[in-house]
Amino acid sequence: MITCGLANYLANFVNSQGMKSKISRIFPKKTVLISLLTFLLNFYWAIAQDHEKPADTSISKRERKVSIIPLPAIAGDPTSGLIIGVAPAFSWTMGNPETTSMSTALGLGLVTTKRQLYTSLRSNAFLKDDSYTILTDFRFNINNQPTYGLGTKIWERPWESGSVSRESGDLKKEMIFFRHLRLYGIAMKRLQNSRFFYGLGYHYDQMFKIDDKSLNLEASPQELTFHEVFQREKGLPTKRYKQSGVSLNAVYDSRDNVANPYKGQYLFASWRGFSEILGSTSNSGTLWLEYRDYFRLSKERPRNLLALWTYAWSVTNGEVPYMFLPAVGWDMFARSGRAYTQGRFRGEDVVYTELEWRFPLQKNKERFGGVIFANSSTASSRTEDINLFSHFQLGYGLGLRYMVLPKKRINIALDYGFGVRGASGIFLNVNEMF
Repeated sequence: MITCGLANYLANFVNSQGMKSKISRIFPKKTVLISLLTFLLNFYWAIAQDHEKPADTSISKRERKVSIIPLPAIAGDPTSGLIIGVAPAFSWTMGNPETTSMSTALGLGLVTTKRQLYTSLRSNAFLKDDSYTILTDFRFNINNQPTYGLGTKIWERPWESGSVSRESGDLKKEMIFFRHLRLYGIAMKRLQNSRFFYGLGYHYDQMFKIDDKSLNLEASPQELTFHEVFQREKGLPTKRYKQSGVSLNAVYDSRDNVANPYKGQYLFASWRGFSEILGSTSNSGTLWLEYRDYFRLSKERPRNLLALWTYAWSVTNGEVPYMFLPAVGWDMFARSGRAYTQGRFRGEDVVYTELEWRFPLQKNKERFGGVIFANSSTASSRTEDINLFSHFQLGYGLGLRYMVLPKKRINIALDYGFGVRGASGIFLNVNEMF
């Protein structure tokens, strides 16, 4: 159990904590071997679970109300030292499966020998007969990640000269350490018998104990950072800031399965307004627009399909602190931007698009599958006149899938992604990426 937990620990840690390509750059060969090994161990564990039949056959015929994949985790890396914890995955149905969609949740609780802590609980739940859908995202992390400035134009820092070659375009990453608390909740009511939902939400984020490691105000001249310069220009604090506000939300969701869709569409619109009256550092607003679609390539093999995902995330008004700006990898389940670290592309406006070909690897069965994917990111910097759609950065890769719970289509996923400037990463996860 500990070994299979390692695979899923890596899934959440690599995806959610901004460590996507870092591990593979440090020891790529070892990371590939560990990832393949843990994927196979998960596979053998799933087979063992299938063959564990209870003595009472009547029990085996019942559907369990809640399916839990227990994932104890033990691992280590040069940044965090020894890592221990748990990363469970849950799926359940709160009504008749014929009329109620499956609910899913991903948990995470990790501690490290270097005094780091990662915790989260993220869920997408449907009440009986899909009368309501509820989204929750709770996190508390003692975290760190690199930042590269705003926009997808790879360029030198505008306030320094000679620090980075324009020809190489190789920007030095700037590590930023922080503590992050998030409390999100959205409740949406179903409109009659349609697949349209609408409702309100509350969103609270706080970044505190921010330590900008590349910042040196004692040097002459001062060694500034992307974070420091942006916060100064906007008149915002640099050590601590908050967002607190409400949202207006609308969803159209006709997917046949939340964890692993074969058909259907998903459209989500959310406008969030943050106010100083509610405790925000500044007044601001952001807009999130998302679209997913699934196109079958074979009537006989529904797992052979093209999956499309795109979202646009934009600051609509006011001043948003640097670490709260739209960024790739900061979507709810941290799935966007395979090949890159979390937050690699950030700006006042971000548009992300991904296309994935999903296909079975067995002639008559659906257990094993494969994927080939490509994604594109574009981000703006209004202060530096970097326009949205003027520069794109690409990512691509391939992966394996093993269906752990066939009745619920829950997959174990292993992907390898490649990006610009040598970016690459191993991605392990539960469920499909989108």
